[in-house]
Amino acid sequence: MPNGPSEMTHTGGDAPSAVFARLAEMVYDGDDFTQVYQAICDAAATLVPGCAHASLMLKENDRHVTVAASDDIAAQVDALERAEQEGPCLDAIENDAPQVESELARSTQWPRLARRAIAETPVRGAAGFRLMIRGRKVGALNLFSDNAGEFTDKSIDQAILITAFAAVTLTALHEHQEAQTLREGLASNREIGKAIGLLMAFHDISEGRAFDLLRKTSQDMNIKLTGVAREVIAHHNSKFD
Repeated sequence: MPNGPSEMTHTGGDAPSAVFARLAEMVYDGDDFTQVYQAICDAAATLVPGCAHASLMLKENDRHVTVAASDDIAAQVDALERAEQEGPCLDAIENDAPQVESELARSTQWPRLARRAIAETPVRGAAGFRLMIRGRKVGALNLFSDNAGEFTDKSIDQAILITAFAAVTLTALHEHQEAQTLREGLASNREIGKAIGLLMAFHDISEGRAFDLLRKTSQDMNIKLTGVAREVIAHHNSKFD
């Protein structure tokens, strides 16, 4: 995780539309989830008034994992929440309403977290916003301020907008990658099927025998089955060129 603001946070004058456009580009370019997670955190730290640090925490079975953070401080507060088992980020995952404490020193909701955050970090305000993907509660976008009272109604509105866009972005990335996997799977199956058909025709063997021959060659040569299938097809095509 970065120690300070990343490239996206350097451009504090970026309009929301420019940042959202960049996130959309990342999806269509097929960037992986790690890069998109990081970009979401950087966007939040850039665009939300009063936000000095941001993180993205996801729920994985019974664990809560910080998958990206704008800096080490955001990741540290997430770790404090997990250690104390309380805080806006954890509550936001389970609750629809934004969880906001603009002055941790006055917090009655999360007293243990407030004490540790004030003692161990510069953070003085915290907020969590639930992230929903395909109707599932998967995590929360977490924002932290270094001064009390910096999270205003405008901050909350902007954070809700970014969280909603993050959900759309991650859903699109899921669908993009699933479509790509499906396309690759179908292509692989077609190649294997074609190779089996060629072996059956030219060696007068059964479908099962042809598949066993492909599989054994794959194991002996330590080449993926699809790779062997492509070689069989290429060899056949070269004989008839």
